[in-house]
Amino acid sequence: MAKRRSTKKNTAAPAWVWIPRLLVGLLFIFSGLIKANDPLGFSYKLQEYFEVFHITFLDGLALTMAVFLCAMEMILGFALLIGVRGKQVAWGLLLIIIFFAFLTFYSAYFKVVQTCGCFGDAIVLTPWQSFSKDLVLLLLILLLFKHRAKINPLFSPKTSDGLLIMAVILSIGVGLYTYNFLPVLDFLPYKIGASIPDEMKTPPGAQPDEFEQTYHLQNKASHATKTMTDKEYIKSNIWKDNNWQIVGQPESRLIKKGYTPKIQDLTINDGQRNDYTNELLSNPFYSLVIVAWDLNDSNADAINRINAMALDLIHNYNIRTVLLTSSPAGVAEAFAKEHKLVSEIFYVDEVPLKEMVRANPGVLLLKNGVIINKWHYHSLPKYDDLVKQYLQKQ
Repeated sequence: MAKRRSTKKNTAAPAWVWIPRLLVGLLFIFSGLIKANDPLGFSYKLQEYFEVFHITFLDGLALTMAVFLCAMEMILGFALLIGVRGKQVAWGLLLIIIFFAFLTFYSAYFKVVQTCGCFGDAIVLTPWQSFSKDLVLLLLILLLFKHRAKINPLFSPKTSDGLLIMAVILSIGVGLYTYNFLPVLDFLPYKIGASIPDEMKTPPGAQPDEFEQTYHLQNKASHATKTMTDKEYIKSNIWKDNNWQIVGQPESRLIKKGYTPKIQDLTINDGQRNDYTNELLSNPFYSLVIVAWDLNDSNADAINRINAMALDLIHNYNIRTVLLTSSPAGVAEAFAKEHKLVSEIFYVDEVPLKEMVRANPGVLLLKNGVIINKWHYHSLPKYDDLVKQYLQKQ
């Protein structure tokens, strides 16, 4: 009787195949999972690339592509680890790493997108760091691709296919869940418990960015030219010589990165451009903050539900409620009239609003500038629950 062939061929695979297999598989799963934690944020990064390559007509597909790419990374990484469809997986890994390496090199060389979003906002890499990481991955994947016949399965074909189907469902499901109910882990500066005023401050004694100035000089008499840094300019005392003059604008180069506050670009203005940032963030009582960066694209039903809650909070607890938007004043006023909004309207740049809450609209509960809680419009608390959990404890 013929012997049954074992499906566990992985034991024959040499270490120099297993080590890159583990490294690439785990890194792809981690990278995909950390981006799937915030697919909306990843879609913003894709839109930056669309702008660079002048294909902004794809902006409407950015979110779908973000969910798909995150899921694809996790699926390929998991498939590599269990050894299912090894040859096809090797091709998929090779194509996707070439694509990512091209993007990170282009970003680094042409200085266009300064963070690639490879690991979301959890681990922020410079473009050259991202490209170096992709180069290492490319070498490992090329090794796996060359020996793709040695990527043997850990389980029987039926079990492997079942596990792969589960991985596909879970990978897509993670992105859809976090998009609809906010990231599970919030790596942005506006996370729950954060003090916005504190995140805007520079601690005493913190070192600022250090820049080097380069001057281009020309001798008035001989027309000879020199180029020197600001330190060389001072040390040489050439500035005392009236025969030498600075030509053009000095060139500035960052030579040492200093402390940078996590929140740098938050300014809250009213329709007349009056600054209300300090007033709103220093309120010692609860404030309900509605964030809707694009009113034309906000969920109208959610706006109406939030407005009804705001009306009850104002009437029963005198809670200050404000709407923050980056829409033009004319659009905001027309929107407020149409929906009979009871909240005060203030204007903020789009970028910090998108960082505050990954929803349009979303809601924050503030006290003394501290984010007590925040919600996606799909998971808004009921009025009675909000009152019981927060307001009755005051």
